[in-house]
Amino acid sequence: MPAIWKSALLLIVSNVFMTFAWYAHLKNLLSKPLYIAIVISWAVAFLEYCFQVPANRIGNTALSLGQLKIMQEVITLSVFVPFAIFYMGQPIKLDYLWAGLCMLGAVYFMFRS
Repeated sequence: MPAIWKSALLLIVSNVFMTFAWYAHLKNLLSKPLYIAIVISWAVAFLEYCFQVPANRIGNTALSLGQLKIMQEVITLSVFVPFAIFYMGQPIKLDYLWAGLCMLGAVYFMFRS
């Protein structure tokens, strides 16, 4: 499997953990003390780093730093939107589409020759 695909797959897994670490406590732990939410979020974030660090090391062999960052941001938005809609129960908004189109512009500029 090419390095770009390995990196992308690891970043997808990483972003699932990251999104839960950053936002799931707003749904699941809001009634708990803040320190509990912080400790649980840190534990989930540790899992995120277990995938993110190898993803960036692998991706860095085939992509520039800027390309790697834009790929990660596109993956982040691609993970966040379904999370927000299906897990957090947020309404579908056209703003997600516009943000995605802006990200496509960023991809174009970072990956053009």
